[in-house]
Amino acid sequence: MKELTQAEFDKVRNYIRSKFGISLSDEKKTLVHSRLRSTLQELGMETFSEYFDYLLKEKSGDALTRFVNKITTNHTFFMRETDHFDYFRDDVLPYIKEKYASQKDVRLWCTASSSGEEPVTLQIIMQEFFKKSPGWNTQMIASDISAQVLDKAVLGRYATEALGNLPKSWQTEYFSPVDSQLSQVSERVLKQILYRRINLVEPFPFKKKMQVIFCRNVMIYFDNETRDQVVKRFYELTEPGGYLFIGHSESISNSGTGFEYIKPAVYRKPL
Repeated sequence: MKELTQAEFDKVRNYIRSKFGISLSDEKKTLVHSRLRSTLQELGMETFSEYFDYLLKEKSGDALTRFVNKITTNHTFFMRETDHFDYFRDDVLPYIKEKYASQKDVRLWCTASSSGEEPVTLQIIMQEFFKKSPGWNTQMIASDISAQVLDKAVLGRYATEALGNLPKSWQTEYFSPVDSQLSQVSERVLKQILYRRINLVEPFPFKKKMQVIFCRNVMIYFDNETRDQVVKRFYELTEPGGYLFIGHSESISNSGTGFEYIKPAVYRKPL
């Protein structure tokens, strides 16, 4: 198999940017080569140009799905950036409970949900918060661009040692052992999370506005133009008074968006 040339890498990264908004620097050339090499070997191809032509012509979408699964990075864990979950519990949910008391409906979208640790945590927080306030609908949308990680999320099984960051009471109430190494998320949590494959650079498939959007640690892979466009569309999708959570390593432009800064990596649409 021949090495990935600069011209081939440019084709691949231009395609990734136009299709998914992901920006790859020259330093990622070796990473792209290593992640796609096994795919070329399985397909019996000698050059990346041959593979790229195949990717563009293949009509079922299977090749594109596999390509995305190979290229994207999915690193997450329970209670990542814990202060966000505390703020969601202590400030956002009380606001929603008061503001939408007549509707009793939480509308939350967790984007870039990866293998499900983030939406599972958010759903447990909501179920804990509304324990003494029955009747609230906490069903939420969780999405990712990778079908591979969504399959894991839907299954809802995690290494038992990965639950160590969660409160012991949660581990007991919302998880059950599968074997000595795996634990299963309870059905009452999983059934309240609707997993969908959504590309953030394409039109959002929602009719109702969201009260909360979590989009953490994904826009760091976008260039400035793509990030600003996505944030503007988040703003349009958010209810007045609604919240946007981003990653602590990320930022959004102060100009061109109406979101107000609340605290590190937390923004709000004015009422």
